[in-house]
Amino acid sequence: MKCPFCGSPDTQVVDSRVSDEGDTVRRRRRCNVCDKRFTTFETAEVRLPQVVKANGQRAEFDRDRIRTSFQRALHKRPVPTQLVDEAISRIIQRVLTVGEREIMSRQIGEMVMSELAKLDKVAYIRFASVYRSFSDVDDFRDVIREVTKQ
Repeated sequence: MKCPFCGSPDTQVVDSRVSDEGDTVRRRRRCNVCDKRFTTFETAEVRLPQVVKANGQRAEFDRDRIRTSFQRALHKRPVPTQLVDEAISRIIQRVLTVGEREIMSRQIGEMVMSELAKLDKVAYIRFASVYRSFSDVDDFRDVIREVTKQ
């Protein structure tokens, strides 16, 4: 690691500590040239796959789009933000475990529907109505039957 004070590449790690969560390493370093100390933080970089949309276009995975989908479906519903955050984390974990460089947007949509079904039935039906492009009341009826069986 290059010294931020003198630019020398000759630095030495004096102390290392893992954060309480276990996802970050804090390193205290000393420059062997100017003898100044500085701190660095090390975290794992995880690359999420590209999302392949229905029309074939590719886009970067966007955690905020998933959050927006949850917020729209859960608008004025009594679901705590913490539960939404946990659901989003589970989706991201599932996307990572797929282990592919690309994932179909339909797979992500199904994951969102699965998590919404656990959180709130009304939100699930809202999301499904848009996601599956309901065309008439029968489509709603079918999903409501599906939800009441769960």
